[in-house]
Amino acid sequence: MYIHVFMFRWKSGSTDDHRLNATREINAFAGAIPGLLELTVGENLAANAGGYTFGGYMKFSDVEAYRAYCDDSLHQRLLEWLVPLIDAVELDLPMA
Repeated sequence: MYIHVFMFRWKSGSTDDHRLNATREINAFAGAIPGLLELTVGENLAANAGGYTFGGYMKFSDVEAYRAYCDDSLHQRLLEWLVPLIDAVELDLPMA
C-alpha cells in the first residue's frame, strides 16, 4: 500500500467554482485510476490548518500505481489548470 496526502492554499483569484471543479475532478479519479483503492477530498476542517483549506487522501495498491497516477492523463489535465491557483503540500508514505 502507498498513501498520498495533499493540502492546498488557494491563491488570490481562485473562486468557489475552482474549488468545486477540483473536488469533482479529483473524485472522478475513483474507478478511473488503476490501483487507486481509496479517495477522500474536501474542505480541511483542522483548527491548525495553517491556511491549507482544501485537501485529500489517496490510498494506492503500491508505489508503482501511485507513479502511474502521477503521469495519468486525468491527473495531468487537472494539474494544468489547478497548479497556478494553489500552493500545495504533499505527504507520501509507504505502508507495510
